[in-house]
Order: sequence, then C-alpha cells, then structure tokens
Amino acid sequence: MKIGLPTTVLYARVSSKEQEKEGFSIPAQLKLLRDYATTQGFTVAQEYVDVETAKQTGRTSFGAMVAHLRANPDTRVVLVEKTDRLYRNLKDWVTLEELNVEIHLVKEGAILSRESRSSEKFMHGIKVLMAKNYIDNLSEETRKGMTEKAQQGLWPSYAPIGYHNVVGMDGRKMIEPDPDMAPIIVRLFEWYATGGMSLKELARKARGEGFSFRKSGDPVPRSTIHTILRKRLYMGEVDWDGHIYPGVHEPLVSRELWERVQELLDGRHAKKHRRAKRDLAFSRLISCGHCGCAVVGEVKKSRYVYYHCTGYKQKCPEPYVREEVLERQFSEMLDRLSFDAEVLDWVREALTQSHEDERRAHDEAIERLQADSARLQRRLDAMYVDKLDGRIDTASFDRMATTWRSEQADCRRSIAQHEAANRSYMAEGIRLLELARNSRSLFEKQEAREKRRLLDFLVSNCSWRDGQLTAEFRQPFYLLADTAMAGASAKAEKGSESARSEIWLLRLDSNQQPFG
Repeated sequence: MKIGLPTTVLYARVSSKEQEKEGFSIPAQLKLLRDYATTQGFTVAQEYVDVETAKQTGRTSFGAMVAHLRANPDTRVVLVEKTDRLYRNLKDWVTLEELNVEIHLVKEGAILSRESRSSEKFMHGIKVLMAKNYIDNLSEETRKGMTEKAQQGLWPSYAPIGYHNVVGMDGRKMIEPDPDMAPIIVRLFEWYATGGMSLKELARKARGEGFSFRKSGDPVPRSTIHTILRKRLYMGEVDWDGHIYPGVHEPLVSRELWERVQELLDGRHAKKHRRAKRDLAFSRLISCGHCGCAVVGEVKKSRYVYYHCTGYKQKCPEPYVREEVLERQFSEMLDRLSFDAEVLDWVREALTQSHEDERRAHDEAIERLQADSARLQRRLDAMYVDKLDGRIDTASFDRMATTWRSEQADCRRSIAQHEAANRSYMAEGIRLLELARNSRSLFEKQEAREKRRLLDFLVSNCSWRDGQLTAEFRQPFYLLADTAMAGASAKAEKGSESARSEIWLLRLDSNQQPFG
C-alpha cells in the first residue's frame, strides 16, 4: 500500500446469480471501481464482494467491510457502483452513516458524506427507499411465479421432508418421493392414526427409526412432526398461500388416512374460543423517558384506553395517559411533514432528474436480455433445421428446445420486471411524497392497527416523559420535514422564486433535534 494516499474500500454486489446474466457482473463492477480509484488517486485497502439477496441484513462481505471501517479510522471512503449495490434496506444505510464515511456512487456521479447538502441527502434517501421498494417488487414477482406453479399442481419451493426436487421430462421442476425418507413419513401417519400414541411418543419412535433432517442430521422435533401430519401435500394436494390446488406429484398417504389423522389432532388439541384482543395502536411503540421500560396500553371499563410504563426495572413516577393525548401529539408531529403543492413540484423535479440514471440502467439491461432471447431463438431455428435434415434426433431436439425455451421465458420475465420498474420509479417516488404530505390526515382516519403500521414506517425512538412525546422521523422523512419547514419559511420571507434556491441550499444541522 502506498503511503500518503487516501485509502478506500471497494464494494460490489449482485442480488442473485440471475443478475450476473443481466450485466451486473462482479468483474464489471470491480473494473469500474478500480479505474475510478486510480483516476481519483485513492489507494485500495480492501475489496468486498457479496453475491446474495440484500432483503435481509447480515450479508457476509458487507459485515466484514463495516468491521474493517470501524477498525481502520484512516479509511473513510467507500467506492460502489450505485445506490442499490450498496444497501437495499434502511438499517444498512444507518450503519454506514454512523461510521461517518464518504460514499462515492461512481455510476451516479455522486459523493455522499455528512457535509453533503440536505438536497443531496434527501434525494439519496429517496433512492434508498426506491431500491428497497424495487427488491420488494421483485420478491412479489417471485411470489407470483410460485403461485402460478402451485396453480399448475407443482410444489413451488424446496421439497419438504419425504420428497426431493427433480426436473421432469418436460423441463419443469417437480418433487418426487425420497426413497429414504418417504417410508418413514408414511409410518408416522399410520402410527398416529391408531389413536394410541401422543406426538411426544411419536417423535421418540421416529428418532428410533433414524428420522432426521437432511442437512444437519439433527433429530426431527415434535413440533415438526405435528407440521408434517397437518401438511396436505402428503395426500396429494398443494396448500399454498391460503389456497389448495390438486397436486401432480405422487402422494405418500391416502386421503382417508390423512383425514383420520386430522380428526385425532383436532380432538386432542381443541381449544375454547377466545375473544379477540383489542388492537392498541401505541402499545410497546413508546419507551418510558424515566426508566426506559416499554409503555403499554390497557382497556378500562371496556371502552377507555390508558397507557402506562410497565415499571419492569423499578417503580416509575410516570402517570397513566389517555390514548387520545398520545394520538394528538403524534398528529402534531406528522403535521411537520405537510407541504404545499409548490414544494411537491420542486421535489418532483429533483426526483425526475435522479430517475435518469435508473432509466438508463434498466434500458441497458433490457437491451442485453433482448439480445440473449434473440440468440436463443437463432439456436432453436438452426437446431430445427438440423432436425429436419436428420442431423439430430427428435429426443435431443426436444431436450435442448425445452431448456432454451425455459431460458427465453426467464428473459421475458426479467424484461417485464425491468420495464415495470422503469415505469413505476417516478410513480413510487411521488406516492412516497404524497404519503408523507398527507400522513396526518391518514393517521387520524385509520383504525388502530393501521395507525401503528404508519407510525412504524415514519418514526422511531419514541419516548414519553412528563406528559410530552419525543420522537424522530426515520430517514429520509426527517429531511423532508426540514425541507417543508425551510420551504414555508423561505416563502414567507422572500417569495416563491428565491425560496426555491433556499430549500435546496439548506444545510442539515448535525445535531438533529427530536420532536418535543
């Protein structure tokens, strides 16, 4: 490592093996970042690569990079291709922000740090939320594909115990009985159907038969055996996402045997009907400002809701508070997100400018996918001619044609996803802004459960002390609140035209003040 040059780390990521086919390959990202580091005069201290989904935190190399930055205070620069390569959830964003690093988004031509203007931070926050929404949409598309498989009678996921995954003659992924485990599953149903054996005894007997998990080798516990006995899959049906479809796989037990087991389970585990608990909007959302314990709610006289500290650590001096008082203070806080149509137009303009990078990336991916699909079609056409001329047999043609048509279908699905993301980026961004703008009225109209969901999305670190609510907006909503406040002040003092520049030149106060 050369002495005296600023040091940096590189981070590259693909969210799945499929994205490597679409041009987001690790080598391409690393080349871009290395060239940029050379141009800027940076010394690369370490390179980190992840090839997995970022829907959940805990990526291996991302965690290693964070540990490196914490251990090496002289390395304060992170190079990454663009926003959605670095983080796709808000926790990752907060983690890096706390480290006070300078993030270079090379493809977007942006540099983010604590010294960045609030307009830059705000648009960066919008992009993080858009990236999170994009992966949520991809997850939704995946779920749709799995539902389509279930509707066709195919098990859409990893094979449960007693089956294993195979590829059928038509190229579709299916399940078939596992010759080692299927007989044990059958015996579980038969043993329990006698009516003389509890689940605990059944689990003990199964362990004696060598019934264990495939990967770990650990014995299958009683809870899993109970799940197996309830699963409709074993008698030939696909129970998926609350719907039941006729399966095309081979059942392990008869319907009569399965239903006999259900009768015994229902009789043994029948429970008395219980009244549903009332939803309480703020219970355990707020901590006590005196002792840090949770603030919980309870219903008095079947109609009034009061909140109080649990007093788990010590007797707490904070008195009970009516739900209406908390609701009023939350409403006042959400009112800080309100802004007029003119400010919305200004933010929409900035969002439109940020959309250009996203649009180009999606267009490039679509172009690559279309080229892949055309290449596969040329192969199919050439192979069909070979079949007609007798150079290959029908079985070989059918096998390869099935594989290539499946790859073409994958290309078409990916193209549709990129086109949908291209169309929805602006709509989702404006919808996010509209949600913030109308959050107070939405909050006041909703039932308790929906109030809680809205607050979980918008605010954090809520506490209650001496009759006063203290809370913080989540990112990037605190930026939006500051933007709305600055817009209102600037318009009042200088008029609309000069207010426009005042908003986007606003600097964030490094010591953010909580609501209260």
